[in-house]
Amino acid sequence: MTQTAAAHSSDKATRKSWLALTVVLAGMFMALIDSTIVNVALPSIRTSLSADESTLSWIVSGYMLTFGLALIPAGRLGDRLGHKWVFIVGLVLFTIASAYCGIAQNSFDIIIGRLLQGLAAGIYVPAVGSFIQLLFKGRERGKAFAIMGSVIGVSAAIGQLAGGLIIQALGEAEGWRWVFYVNVPIGIATAIFAISLLPSGDAHADSSNRMDWIGVILLSAGLTAILIPLIQGQQEGWPTWTWWTMSAGIIGVVLFALWEIYFTKRGGSALVPPKLFHHVSFTFGTILALVYFAAMVSIFFTLSLLWQGGLGHTALESGLMILPFALGTAIFSSQSSKWASKIGRNVLVLGSGMLTLGLGVTYFLLANVGSADLNSWILLPSLLLAGAGNGTFLAPNVQFIVATVDNSEAGAASGVVQTAQRLGSAIGVAIIGSILFSSIKFGPSTTHAQVVTMFTTGATNAMFMSTILALSSFALVFALPKRIQLHGAPVVVAAD
Repeated sequence: MTQTAAAHSSDKATRKSWLALTVVLAGMFMALIDSTIVNVALPSIRTSLSADESTLSWIVSGYMLTFGLALIPAGRLGDRLGHKWVFIVGLVLFTIASAYCGIAQNSFDIIIGRLLQGLAAGIYVPAVGSFIQLLFKGRERGKAFAIMGSVIGVSAAIGQLAGGLIIQALGEAEGWRWVFYVNVPIGIATAIFAISLLPSGDAHADSSNRMDWIGVILLSAGLTAILIPLIQGQQEGWPTWTWWTMSAGIIGVVLFALWEIYFTKRGGSALVPPKLFHHVSFTFGTILALVYFAAMVSIFFTLSLLWQGGLGHTALESGLMILPFALGTAIFSSQSSKWASKIGRNVLVLGSGMLTLGLGVTYFLLANVGSADLNSWILLPSLLLAGAGNGTFLAPNVQFIVATVDNSEAGAASGVVQTAQRLGSAIGVAIIGSILFSSIKFGPSTTHAQVVTMFTTGATNAMFMSTILALSSFALVFALPKRIQLHGAPVVVAAD
């Protein structure tokens, strides 16, 4: 046997490794699909729980917020304690939170449940990339990451359609609850298999290097203080407290940045290492991740509410309406990494450009086609184009941003970018929701025609803002390097 063949043979993964990969990807699939499956359930939740507009925004934004905030500290805990039990604890918490969402009796219950769901997802999802690094070597590691990318694409493709099918089968009144209940048997089975299949003993971080809990608290408090007014302000008429709270949130984020610098100088392992932002391209790349996901994720929120709340379509019809976007994402994401190796940064230019054009055409159609004539077929080409752009952009974007920093900083950079993606999703839905609901004012004498007009106007204005955000992300792409050399650190792509 040649030396090369021997090395290749030693890289061969065991059957148990592939079974373990199936387990962790099942957990990731649940976390990712829950970021989109709930969109078609929003009108049903609104009716069933008498939920107001801010509750609907919290259901989506709250999940993204806690998901994003948990990613980095959970990854650090996994390094310290071992990823197996961090994964299992997060998965069990996610399953319990899903059941709590399903039995929710009021707005408070569903918001708390979604916050806990997001927190739990953020706890266990970082372990997926770590297990792939641990269980696979060489070409098989690349194959495992490719399979993970396919799972991400599929979760984006079937989220809203799956939600629509569940609600269609079980009815508007109870179907939305099963959007959450479906996680319970999957979560239990996944946790049981995780106990027996996932390897232990993967803790390796220096236990003397303490966690940056003050950084976690400052960032969480600052971003939450910014998000609360964005979600509640429109409904309450932007009272004085919203502006004071938002200002306090901005101060909190500034204090977080100053603390990170201080903590790093004292030899601590900062939540967000300040040295990453010495690279100007990385700074702009992080902003790109935040802005792009704010644009992309918010369109599901807008179109689902328009289609069901405004135009009176079913949840299944809403899922089918958004399907062209999801299919475009799934198909083009499978090829985007290959294109990136051939045309470099232009793959991101192409992807963000197609998304911007697709959203721009969708905005034009909403603004100029009468609500009576608006249907899935009219929106199909523009949503397919936007989805193709999203798929083209999705897989390579983290790699290009992480490539702006040194090899030794790649792991931390990847975590920061993924967090920016989630937080961008939360902020985007909060802003877009505020714009959408500003046109919707119900009264005792409101007619059906007025409801249709209000939802259509609100959705049109919201889609315009999504288009502006997408255009901004297109401009930010040019701050990234034209070509990249992949780092050895794992890259986990987020697809919300």
